Amino acid sequence: MKPVDYGLCLLVVLIWGLNFVIAKLGIQELPPIFLIGLRFSLVAALLIPFVAVPRPLLGKILLLSLTLGGLHFSLMFTALQRLDASTASVAIQLQVPFAALLSRLVLGERLGPLRLAGMALAFSGIVIMAGEPRIGRDLAALGMALAAALVWAVANIQVKFLGKLDGFTLNAWMSLLAAPQLLLSSWLFESGQWQALLQAGIRGWGAILYMALGVTIVGYGLWYRMLARYPVSQLVPFTLLVPVIGVFTGVTLLDEPLSARIALGSAVTVLGVGIIVVPWRRWHSP
Repeated sequence: MKPVDYGLCLLVVLIWGLNFVIAKLGIQELPPIFLIGLRFSLVAALLIPFVAVPRPLLGKILLLSLTLGGLHFSLMFTALQRLDASTASVAIQLQVPFAALLSRLVLGERLGPLRLAGMALAFSGIVIMAGEPRIGRDLAALGMALAAALVWAVANIQVKFLGKLDGFTLNAWMSLLAAPQLLLSSWLFESGQWQALLQAGIRGWGAILYMALGVTIVGYGLWYRMLARYPVSQLVPFTLLVPVIGVFTGVTLLDEPLSARIALGSAVTVLGVGIIVVPWRRWHSP
């Protein structure tokens, strides 16, 4: 990999890792589901004029918007309202073992002893974190984050059945279809959205812009560019830095406490996820 591409990959994971802190700040000024609804609305407005209509796949993208757009982000951002950004950034990593398990059940992919061990470690790390009194007092919030991880894994299977679809086209149409769902959910389950929007300052509007422009358009745009140049197995290990950055920035920028139990649980979870995603066979090839 060229040094400049290493730098671009690190920039992407930095953008994604910071997203938890930025979202946490945004939720302080805007209701969580409303916030993510505005994010998808802006993404759709920016991308739809420049992409084609994937007519044969619109039905599948609609189903994806229900799971990944409507359900996953509603659960994740509602959980983030009650969890530390550092805790949420680690808990959502269970999407990897969930995805591996669903790939085995639905697609018949082989897990192997190493990946099974990684799954056990990843779940064990979350159990360790759940023993922290601050987290244990609101296990429902942690449960929502884990449910969001499971829904993401389901969405991962749906994406596999979409075949080769341009990433920007997928993001554009998924956002267009998900935005009304999220705004409707916000109208049903949240209150004070209009007043919050009128009173929102740099945190609320900054979060919307960061997630739409930084995370989705710049982050995924660079990531798709790297996927076109390098094997997935070479790129996926970079994503292990996302929870590390999430924990570090949560502690340093938001002054979130980092107890020994949370540090240990986070390390065990990231280690387990690493065992799952690192392509071990590559190291044993001639």
